[in-house]
Amino acid sequence: MRLIVSALAAGACLAGAVAPAIARTSAKAPDRFDGTWSVEVITESGACDRAYRYGVIIQNGQARYAGGGDFTVSGRVQPSGAVRATISRGDAAAQVVGRLGGEGAGNGTWTTSGSTSCKGRWNAERRG
Repeated sequence: MRLIVSALAAGACLAGAVAPAIARTSAKAPDRFDGTWSVEVITESGACDRAYRYGVIIQNGQARYAGGGDFTVSGRVQPSGAVRATISRGDAAAQVVGRLGGEGAGNGTWTTSGSTSCKGRWNAERRG
């Protein structure tokens, strides 16, 4: 379960989908949230570690943990910045909701399911 919560910041907080194409061109425009992000995850209840900080890379709207890992990330960052995602490993999963902003910051909440129940909040800052 610890890896799920660790992965939460790494992928779920910013898990995205492919950015929409701009109608004027046939080439895909970069998603406005593409780049490197630092994400802090804070546990507010449950037996999970108190806090984590991880690097996340968003490319073409898809998020990935900068350090790799053996978990699954699925979700979307809407054009408005709304984040809705799931991080899973084995039978454990974390549901993530929140929002990224064009000013290079974001925040939201997360909740685990499975054998360990935890919940908390996350904060993100764009680093590049």
